Amino acid sequence: VQLVQSGGGLVQAGGSLRLSCAASGTTFSSNDMGWYRQAPGKQRELVATISSAGLTNYAASVKGRFTISRDNAKNTVYLQMNSLNPEDTAVYYCNAARVSRGTLLRSWGQGTQVTVSS
Repeated sequence: VQLVQSGGGLVQAGGSLRLSCAASGTTFSSNDMGWYRQAPGKQRELVATISSAGLTNYAASVKGRFTISRDNAKNTVYLQMNSLNPEDTAVYYCNAARVSRGTLLRSWGQGTQVTVSS
């Protein structure tokens, strides 16, 4: 499975960004997809997930500001980020999770930097 991320960059506080993650080499619709982030000196943390059935889950810190969505026809998952603040600064990673022969398999995107200036 290959996950290629795009989007991200530098934005002022209060601004918006959209991240995209295009998947290949897998039956995209069968994967649960997610976004994680890792700030300097901190552990990687979950931001949002969307199941193969379209059910979403968000970290408390981003609920109401971020929206995860997927387009199965384009094999792509998105993360719309609004009302960004400096605490959202991190490297963001796309994740695909699927079960194969009883084993949970995970794949990661290359990561993309999001920097929010105050």
